[in-house]
Amino acid sequence: MTSPLELQDIAVEIATEAGELARRRRSEGVSIAASKSTIADIVTEADREVEALIRDRLSAARPEDGFLGEESGEAGGTSGITWVVDPIDGTVNYAFGMPSYAVSIAAVEGPVDPGEWRALAAAVHAPALGETFRAAAGEGAWLGGQRLAVTCEAPAGALIGTGLGYDPRTHSGDLETLGRAMPLARDIRRIGAASLDLAFVAAGRLDAYFERGLKPWDIAAGRLLVDEAGGRSGWFAADGFGRHLAVVAGPALYDDLRAAILG
Repeated sequence: MTSPLELQDIAVEIATEAGELARRRRSEGVSIAASKSTIADIVTEADREVEALIRDRLSAARPEDGFLGEESGEAGGTSGITWVVDPIDGTVNYAFGMPSYAVSIAAVEGPVDPGEWRALAAAVHAPALGETFRAAAGEGAWLGGQRLAVTCEAPAGALIGTGLGYDPRTHSGDLETLGRAMPLARDIRRIGAASLDLAFVAAGRLDAYFERGLKPWDIAAGRLLVDEAGGRSGWFAADGFGRHLAVVAGPALYDDLRAAILG
């Protein structure tokens, strides 16, 4: 049976190769391929090319595993393990030349549902930042040779990451939710790439993060990073627009933030 550490090594190797392809395509110029949920929610030709590379590499290394990718959808497997992939998380940042984008790859077992699966391994590779965050179940979360740990307290108020949906109909509700979190906050960050928000919580660069409307590929790798760095995470019921809520934080802040957001 393949260990989580072996799966982690596969994720890191493929994420690094995929990230180099994404970085190279960005330097050559970005072509917008389509929009997804709204006109603001774009997909680039590079998203599709990078996901195809990842899928090919995983198919060669782990032919019996399943696959769930943002661009190419789901393919079942026979091993009980599924690879959950966001080829370029932060596509809008990527298209505009901002460095906050990442390749996110996770191996999970069980149903392909963040509320039910067990994450085994993860890699979040940020090509423009030159950083690769990695985790394996029971083995901690790491950035290079540094073991990551969430912040344990925020006496001056928490630095909290969040995001806003692309659908204008959801903005007022999201801003209301942000208002409920503000009494706990020193300041707010909106980075635009969920995998990096989660990695930054794991690394103690953010104290917490929450967002409605994330998809399984947005959270799969980053949530394991947080959990393995000593944090807490939750995936809560969908709202009237079908958007689940993700909340992650260090243990001292998590309950208060969750209560503030959910009311």
